[in-house]
Amino acid sequence: MSSDTLTKPTPDVSAALTRDANAVEAVLERLLPQPTGHHARVLEAMRYATFAGGKRLRPYLVLAGARLFDVPEARALRAASAIEVLHTYSLVHDDLPCMDDDDLRRGRPTTHRKFDEATAVLAGDGLLTIAFEILADEQTHPSGEVRARLVSRLAKAAGGEGMIGGQMMDIEAPSHSFGPDEIILLQRMKTGALFEFAAEAGPILAEVGEADQARLRSFARDMGLAFQIADDLIDVTGDEAAAGKAVGKDAAAGKATLVSLWGIDGARDKAQQLAASAAETLETYGTKADELKALPYFLLDRAT
Repeated sequence: MSSDTLTKPTPDVSAALTRDANAVEAVLERLLPQPTGHHARVLEAMRYATFAGGKRLRPYLVLAGARLFDVPEARALRAASAIEVLHTYSLVHDDLPCMDDDDLRRGRPTTHRKFDEATAVLAGDGLLTIAFEILADEQTHPSGEVRARLVSRLAKAAGGEGMIGGQMMDIEAPSHSFGPDEIILLQRMKTGALFEFAAEAGPILAEVGEADQARLRSFARDMGLAFQIADDLIDVTGDEAAAGKAVGKDAAAGKATLVSLWGIDGARDKAQQLAASAAETLETYGTKADELKALPYFLLDRAT
């Protein structure tokens, strides 16, 4: 089926994201330690970074994927919370002076600006660690094999062959002439790997076959690249007030992006193709997947 003939689903994705974000934040409120004791400062910083707002997109992918297979909501919410705190750790560290040196995140001072650099490093470390504590707890799933699978998959997605490796490529990017293939690899590692884990977490929790896990990973792979292209378009065409963060950073750093290589119109066309491909991947689930199929199109129209 071509992108020209595929009918776009029409659910209210914004409302769905808000609904699931509220549910995840209620669980995170319980899971994250309260700032007490002599180490309260780092716990406060962990909570500051986590409750800074945002779309909670990765938790939404976990929950939407879990709903396809009737996973108990309490289990899905714990897995969703785990990936959100791990994602938040990556943002805290990305913003550090030794990385992107950002002062603003989601319209607020970054964690190292609100607290200090050392506290931000420790807060990120704490968030990374508690993600695996959440997944390893039997409340996430009674099966130790399922919990181990979740831990293993998230560790791989976040590690040297996933997000960390992609971040290393991103640091190297200004001194290399990356073409489209290298940029797509960078983005699929740095951003896409966590999206893929989030999408397949539902099938893992449901203990369904590899075919469903592969299908959800494929959806997330195309959706994730479309998301990143949209993010790069915001960096080129957006403004700081709307985006809630600095814009124009890639050009200033001399980093090639798909937008700089293909142009604004070419990048938008590719993102639309990817959105259609992602939605088509879920056709086998019928109307039950309509909300999830609408997500890639929603992401293309965002300003933040």
